[in-house]
Amino acid sequence: MVITRDPIVLDSPRALARLITRVERGGQDAEEVMRRLGPRPLTGRVIGITGPPGSGKSTLVDRLVAVARAEGRTVGIIAIDPSSPFSGGAIMGDRVRMLSHSGDSGVFIRSMAARDNLGGLAHASRDAARLMDAYGFDLIILETVGVGQSELDVVKVADSVVVVAVPGLGDTIQTLKAGILEIADLFVVNMADRPGADRTVAELRTMLNLGGVLPWGSPVLQTVATEDRGVPELWDALKRHWEHLETSGELAMRRRRRVETEVVELVERELRRRLRAQLEAGGELAGVLDAARSGELDPHTAAARIIERG
Repeated sequence: MVITRDPIVLDSPRALARLITRVERGGQDAEEVMRRLGPRPLTGRVIGITGPPGSGKSTLVDRLVAVARAEGRTVGIIAIDPSSPFSGGAIMGDRVRMLSHSGDSGVFIRSMAARDNLGGLAHASRDAARLMDAYGFDLIILETVGVGQSELDVVKVADSVVVVAVPGLGDTIQTLKAGILEIADLFVVNMADRPGADRTVAELRTMLNLGGVLPWGSPVLQTVATEDRGVPELWDALKRHWEHLETSGELAMRRRRRVETEVVELVERELRRRLRAQLEAGGELAGVLDAARSGELDPHTAAARIIERG
């Protein structure tokens, strides 16, 4: 396949949507889009919003967008939705909950199916965020489908990660501490008008003090997103975090690390694809795998031989 190097055209929301659809489909077509985009430096700010299901992330994002728009900032939203068990497509609840922005030309909302990705983000979300940045959005928000021990991929995309907790969902700290505390830049206890909110805030602050993480002194904020309470304070905290990232040089460092991770992951993905193709085609490598299956070789020896001969 001949890959054209002509620059991509991002002159309308429809053009942006079509390009995101192409990267979401994956394969060589997605690679063509991103190669044509080229090595553009990111100019916008990327926020990741993650937290347990039912914590009000979508409502919080909706209100946060309203605050950003009041300052004249344009916003692109990538909402990672649960997948339909029948079609594999996104169950687009987030698009429905953000209808207040549907007629705003300064807001672009894209729902993407999580499918089988356990990282909380769709495989194409990183490329979609880059396309939105190239389109010119000042702010890009990624809302994950939920959190868990494996759902930490938001840190691979976002400049600022907001972890949302809520009182009344069982042991909040047990839900969050498996790696989530380490990736968060800000914490929000949403639905703070519920009983137990103060306890949840205290537990989070205790865990942060014990862990010795978050050297910038990340605040634990309280919001009632349905009433817009605490949302302006969250927006101000995000702006303070961006200022910290820039003045400390951490923003450039984070973005360099993310590019390095992305390159390694793309290489690993392609190597896995080529290995699978060779194994399915038969031949010497398939014979090594068969020897491992039959017990003639241990898995480590088989893997070493495949690497040597692959």
